Formats: sequence, C-alpha cells, structure tokens
Amino acid sequence: MNELCICCSGKLFINCCDRFLNQQKSAKSPEQLMRSRYSAYALGGYGEYLLQTWLPSTTQGLSAAELSLLSTQWAGLDVLNKSQKGEQGFVEFNAFFLGANGEKSVHHEKSLFQRVLGKWLYVSGKVIS
Repeated sequence: MNELCICCSGKLFINCCDRFLNQQKSAKSPEQLMRSRYSAYALGGYGEYLLQTWLPSTTQGLSAAELSLLSTQWAGLDVLNKSQKGEQGFVEFNAFFLGANGEKSVHHEKSLFQRVLGKWLYVSGKVIS
C-alpha cells in the first residue's frame, strides 16, 4: 500500500504501521504502539495483533475474532500528548469516527502502556469527556 498511513502520522503505510501490523517490527514507543493499534481497529482484521499488543490480564476476555470486526468507521487520529518514564507511558489522543447518522464524533482517551520484557503493551484507557 503506497498510501499515507491511516494513523495520520504523515508517513507512508509501508514505512509506518504496516511493519507493526505484519509483525516485522515491534513498536519502540507507546505512541508507535497506540498508532498501530488505531490502524488495526480502523482497517479491521487485525484482532490477533490487538491481543498480542495488549497486557493479557486486561483484555477483558475479548477474542481475536471479536477484535477483528470492523464495527466503526474511523475517520482520523490526533495525538494530543504523550509521555514516557521508564517502563510506563501514556498517550492522550482524539480518534474521530462517523456515527450512525454519518456525523463525525470523537473518542478522547488517555491510554496507559507498559513495557514488559522489552515489548510495549496496551494496559488500559480512560475515556475523557
């Protein structure tokens, strides 16, 4: 895919999230992981990747099949803030999506990430209203 990445990084997909989604590389920062997970949700079909990048004790019993479903039409991503200290990181972002009536809505979240055995994992997210 020689198109811009769906994560809105400004990079080509093949030089951005594709390498993570196809497990050629691991994310080197919480922001890279968050962007790749957004891409996985936006593209659909990457439930296995979402599970592999999620701290196992916090997956809430979701399956790869459930996570692979494309149930939301995502319409953009804006990283608002990010921080990393040691083995923990946070990313605050707005993820835009189209609602049932076609109106653009926003999901505002602050996500927590933890590095476990050298690999960044999603832990949880707090929705900010």
